[in-house]
Amino acid sequence: KVQGSASLKADCLITVGGMVLNNPVTTKCASKITQALPAADPFSSLPAPAVTNPCRNVNASKTTQTLQPGTYCSGMNLNGNVALSSGTYVVQGNLKINAGAVITCAAPCTNGVTIFMSGSNTVSMNGNATVTLSAPTSGTYSGVLFYGDRTGVWAQSTFNGTATSLLTGAIYFPKQQVNYLGNFSGKGGCTQVVADTVQWSGNSTINQDCTAYGMDGITAATSIVLVE
Repeated sequence: KVQGSASLKADCLITVGGMVLNNPVTTKCASKITQALPAADPFSSLPAPAVTNPCRNVNASKTTQTLQPGTYCSGMNLNGNVALSSGTYVVQGNLKINAGAVITCAAPCTNGVTIFMSGSNTVSMNGNATVTLSAPTSGTYSGVLFYGDRTGVWAQSTFNGTATSLLTGAIYFPKQQVNYLGNFSGKGGCTQVVADTVQWSGNSTINQDCTAYGMDGITAATSIVLVE
């Protein structure tokens, strides 16, 4: 679904179900394709990260803090200046990034971060927040910035932010709708969105050629053609 101030430019538009295009769309293909075969899940073999003990917590009253990888059993409510040290974060609760928050990867940020949302928990990123995060470029979660649990039920996660925000890596929510509403993207436009459904609004640039950031390309399903 493309709405709001968003416009879309792509080689082709192919969906398993339908599509709602309320704004200008530019494609190289002659027409959009609906009711297509589903593409293979590019992250189907990605394991869920292990839960670690003890639980970590966020001090929501602090205006400046550095967080460490681990399991956050009560979710994450982020305010002020928050730096995430490189590694994997398991969030057992919702992740809320509030207005005015500035979220970065803590220096030296040797290999980026992966944020795993356990169960049906969601991400809510406020439009006045500035978030600059990159996925790891090596290891099990190479190229994956956000990872939604496959065991969850349908929910919605919202990614919004200022024009200077950078989310570099894959946003993977196989059981959720992803609302991508901001005027931002990743380094070189390298943000991939893989989700149950996707709603676009805003002025983002999305680029599929992200091999430099440890991300594989996402291919469309094979077409079936009848030949006489």
